[in-house]
Amino acid sequence: MAEVLVLVDHVDGTVRKTTAEMLTGASRLGEPSAVWIGPADKAQASAPLLARFGAHKVYVVDDPQVTEYLVAPTVEVLAELVGRSSPAAVLLPSSPDGKEVAARLAVRTGSGIITDAIDVQPAEGGVRTVQSVFAGSYTVTSVVSHGSPVITVKPNSLPVRENKQAGTVEPLQVEIPESAKAARITGRTAKEKSGRPSLTEASIVVSGGRGTQGDFGPVEQLADVLGAAVGASRAAVDAGWYPHSAQVGQTGVQVSPQLYIAAGISGAIQHRAGMQTSKTIVAVNKDPEAPIFEIADFGVVGDLFQVLPQATEEIRARKG
Repeated sequence: MAEVLVLVDHVDGTVRKTTAEMLTGASRLGEPSAVWIGPADKAQASAPLLARFGAHKVYVVDDPQVTEYLVAPTVEVLAELVGRSSPAAVLLPSSPDGKEVAARLAVRTGSGIITDAIDVQPAEGGVRTVQSVFAGSYTVTSVVSHGSPVITVKPNSLPVRENKQAGTVEPLQVEIPESAKAARITGRTAKEKSGRPSLTEASIVVSGGRGTQGDFGPVEQLADVLGAAVGASRAAVDAGWYPHSAQVGQTGVQVSPQLYIAAGISGAIQHRAGMQTSKTIVAVNKDPEAPIFEIADFGVVGDLFQVLPQATEEIRARKG
């Protein structure tokens, strides 16, 4: 069975849910092998988790020539592995870094590339992928047949399934050329923790827009009672009402949760591009003609300052 490489998505050794999703998808295509870039001790500690979701092998690269630089050395590592085994595919997270690594790797190995895939399946002569494009207006099915397909997978798109394997850890040494070390990381600052789940990984997202008038209190209260992440529209972010890191949309974060609640968001095409693949969409807006209702599964025409507190209290009462 052909090998499938999966670049582990982790933060300081904590494996993100996207990795389990990619390993699940990789199991459909062949024999998954995880590629860990970072401290070897944390890779060893995470190996049982990676094996639980299908990793037969865990390649570990703990080398300052890779970890202390931006994406180019990671490309060298993956290119080396592609050259060794000609894998059935290489799966990476659809993050900014993941997409840059994917693009460079595709050029380097002469392979086809797909970004923001929401499904992967084996196909005759290659790998079949599904993408949601043009702000979710169309679903595109493609077959990557050239080289070792390089695919970035959108978070929360693939179901997670356990498929326990051996998860053998294998240290990997790759010679990194000087040309790949042009951009060095000079410092790292930990992101301030809000106590809420990550926007890209959350199963529930509650977002506020222009209709909040700058008061995200009802949005945050509903998010907290649901255990959800908080997002914002571009209008709210540009007005300085909420951090840019919370912006959902084409020029912000793209999310695909099980439940997306849009409060006071009109539904401009820019915002829809970042959330339209959500499994269930609930819209709350005073304007019955707001475009967001066109894609909503459930809609409430009303003032969010009345609707959200009522919903919060009802949910809290039922949970209590």
